[in-house]
Amino acid sequence: IIILDEPTAVLTDEEGQRLLEAIGKLAASGCSVALVTHKLNESLMHSDRITVMRNGKVIETVQPDAVAAPDLTRMIVGETIVEKRQHTTVSGRRRLSVHKITAKRADGRATLNDLSFEVRSGEIYGIAGIGGNGQSELVEVLMGLLSPTGGTVQLDGQGDITGTRADERRGFGVACIPADRQGYALAGDLSVSDNFSIGGVLSGKFGSWARLDRKSMARETRSAINKYDVQGVRSDAQRSALLSGGNAQKLVIAREFSGSPSVVIAHSPNRGLDVRASAAVHGHLLSARDQGAAVVLISEDLDEILLLADRIGVMNTGTIVAEFDTPADRHAIGKAMVGHG
Repeated sequence: IIILDEPTAVLTDEEGQRLLEAIGKLAASGCSVALVTHKLNESLMHSDRITVMRNGKVIETVQPDAVAAPDLTRMIVGETIVEKRQHTTVSGRRRLSVHKITAKRADGRATLNDLSFEVRSGEIYGIAGIGGNGQSELVEVLMGLLSPTGGTVQLDGQGDITGTRADERRGFGVACIPADRQGYALAGDLSVSDNFSIGGVLSGKFGSWARLDRKSMARETRSAINKYDVQGVRSDAQRSALLSGGNAQKLVIAREFSGSPSVVIAHSPNRGLDVRASAAVHGHLLSARDQGAAVVLISEDLDEILLLADRIGVMNTGTIVAEFDTPADRHAIGKAMVGHG
């Protein structure tokens, strides 16, 4: 018996295809394989039977040749989610410029190498790549958590912000949705209200540290919970660790978008989320873009990049090795991701 939980999450299309073909051969030889995946095409192409679950219950079991992806989507979420959108040419002003950034880890190993790109207002710039090619370090550099050894980060209206602290960048309107929401975006032992309000606490919006306006914090938290459809919150005093992955992500987005950011950095925002939660997250990213924000979407999920990005950069060995306008050829992107572009 082989149980696989999102086995292709950090693989290219070609690598994922080879893995699933190998698993298919094992099944043909007599193994029992349970494949848990959010990728509908994987289910349709590599399963003998598909069982759809929603809210912890089995909805239906179907044969792959009897359904299509929209049918599965309706079973999963109870409604149709738009899977394609019209990409447009972006002509807004340049909001974020990253120029020849280099960086090293604590052990001295280089992770970013002359990395450059720019993002305009009203644009989603997607960065595709296999995990471990410097994506996490790029996010840390953009948020002021890691000092680069070379290069600059320029922000419209602020100039060179390379040497500024993380709290200063947040004050400049830079928001971040990290890949590890529990490790970097939320303090699980603190309440939903504290996690949502922390930015306002730091800025003085809710009074001084000695005398916080808890009523205002609770009121704004409840408003955000309703606006961003954060489910599973019995009380704003509830520990955030009790939220599911999707609802924890919605709480992070509610906080990060509460100040109408000018730049949004989103790293694998749909990691571990179901179709409905992913659609909600994507909707908020598109809304931020439509309101004029420059969005940097870093993801190992090529489908997510192709769905959302207005332009695409491919990251390999710590640098941008290729850029594509959309609609883009996914196979060309895949080749660049593995160094064959």
